[in-house]
Amino acid sequence: MEAVKKSFPKHKIVISFFSPSGYEIRKNAVIADVVVYLPMDTQNNAKRFLDLVNPSLALFVKYEFWPNYLYTLQERKIPSLLISGVFRKDQIFFKAYGSFMRKALSAFDHFFVQEEHSKELLNTLGHQNVTVSGDTRFDRVSHQIEQDNHLSFMDEFKGDSLCIVCGSTWPEDENALLPFINASERNIKFVIAPHKMDGVKIENFVKKLNKTSVLYSELTSESMARDTMRDRKLSETTVLIINTIGLLTKIYSYADIAYVGGAMGKTGLHNILEPATFGVPIVIGNHYDAFPEAERLRSLAGLFSVNSAEACSEILEKLVADANFRSKTGMIAGHFVNSNTGATQKIMTYIKQLKI
Repeated sequence: MEAVKKSFPKHKIVISFFSPSGYEIRKNAVIADVVVYLPMDTQNNAKRFLDLVNPSLALFVKYEFWPNYLYTLQERKIPSLLISGVFRKDQIFFKAYGSFMRKALSAFDHFFVQEEHSKELLNTLGHQNVTVSGDTRFDRVSHQIEQDNHLSFMDEFKGDSLCIVCGSTWPEDENALLPFINASERNIKFVIAPHKMDGVKIENFVKKLNKTSVLYSELTSESMARDTMRDRKLSETTVLIINTIGLLTKIYSYADIAYVGGAMGKTGLHNILEPATFGVPIVIGNHYDAFPEAERLRSLAGLFSVNSAEACSEILEKLVADANFRSKTGMIAGHFVNSNTGATQKIMTYIKQLKI
C-alpha cells in the first residue's frame, strides 16, 4: 500500500477487512483514506459496494477469494490482482465439487504467488498469468528494523535481563508456556501479548502464574502514572501482559527469543516475520502446514516447532542456556527475511503498466 501510494499519490486507498482482529488494528491506518469492513459477499452487496468505491484497481491478499466481488469487478473491467497468494492441493479449487470457486479464479487479471508450488497448482487449472513474486510481508518487516522501536516501559521492564516475547498467543499457547515461566529461576523477563483482549482469560492466566506480573493497562492507569515507584515496580516484575493492540511489532525488537502463537491450536499461526526481522530465534506450535514461510524457516533451523509444554520448555531452556546457539539461530532468522525481499517491486512493475 505504501508503494501504491507513492506511485499514485492522487489516488485514494480503501482498505477492507472481514475480521475484527484485522480491522481493529488498522482502522486508523494513515496510509488509507478509508478503512471499512467488507460487506458480506453477495451479488447485491458487491454491486453496491463497488458503486460507492468505484475502484480503478482491486488487490486481494493471500487467501482472500470473494466470488461475487470478483465477478462484479470482472464485469466492470476493473483489474483485479491476487498478491502474496498461497495455494494448496487441499483447497476447494482443486476438489471435484469446487467448480464455483474455480470459476471465480478466472476473474483475476494476474496472480502473484509466494512460491513455485502455488504457481504449479494454478497452471494445472489452466492459469498461466502467474508470477512467483514472494511475500510482500518480507518487504514490510524488513523496514521495521529501520524505524524507531523505542518503548520506555520496555526499557524499564527488560533492563539487563534476557527477554522472551510471546506474541499473539491463544490459551493453548499460554498453557504450553506456563510450566517454563513458572519453573524459570534465571533472570528472565516474559512478555505475553494475547491475540484477543479477553479480560476473563487473561485473569485466569494470571492466576496460574507464580511469578510477579503486571498488565500494560495498569502501567497507563492514572494512579500508576503518578506513582514515583512505577519504574522500580516494573523492573522487578517478571511477566508483562500486553492487554492492548498495536505495540507487538516494536516489542519484538526487545526480544532475545520469540514465541509466536496460533499454531499450538487450530486458529492459525501468526506472523513469524515480525520477530525474525530483528534476528530473533522463534518457537511455534506444530500446526503450521498452511504457512510456507514457517516451513522454510524451520528447514533452515531458524525456527523450532513444539507439540507440548514439555517440548516447549526443552527448546526454550536450550535457547536460554546456550548464548551461541541462540545467536546463530537468530542470525538465520534475520538473514531469512533479508534474502526474501523484493515482492513489492515485482508487483509494482506490473501495476504501473496498467495505467490506472
